[in-house]
Amino acid sequence: MDIFLIIVAASLMVLGIVGSFLPVLPGPFTSWIGLLVLYLMPEIEVSVVTLIITLIVAVLIWILDYIIPAIGTKKFGGTRAGMIGTTLGLIIGLLAPIPGGIIIGPFVGAFVGELINKADSRTALKAAFGSLLGFLTSAFIKFVVAIIYLGVFISIIWEHRSVVF
Repeated sequence: MDIFLIIVAASLMVLGIVGSFLPVLPGPFTSWIGLLVLYLMPEIEVSVVTLIITLIVAVLIWILDYIIPAIGTKKFGGTRAGMIGTTLGLIIGLLAPIPGGIIIGPFVGAFVGELINKADSRTALKAAFGSLLGFLTSAFIKFVVAIIYLGVFISIIWEHRSVVF
């Protein structure tokens, strides 16, 4: 049973890293659930303080994930139409069978959204760049946090290797 739970926790860690780039999975929060699975194992000791701090960080990152792309779009002159276009472009980019669709989609979506909103092409391009920059910044922050959680996971497993293996 211990090995099964460790595999489940490790899978959640990997899903958390993947979720850093996919909007359907809350990356750091998924990784945190992997830490929670370790905490629930009686043979492995995980500090409650560690669990609470990592939960707070995961929730803050989850909230910032919605704010950062909007800030990027607004900072570069984007409108609500550009932000909606970014979201739709991201969904289409995920589903489209093209390489880099997850990056190209939000950019093109913001650009088209701004053009539909009657912006000139220069303003639309600037807003699209801001949207892309916001998306990449948010993904990078989530990725770093998910990698840190993976490090915490490995550290905990390593400390309890005699009990686990």
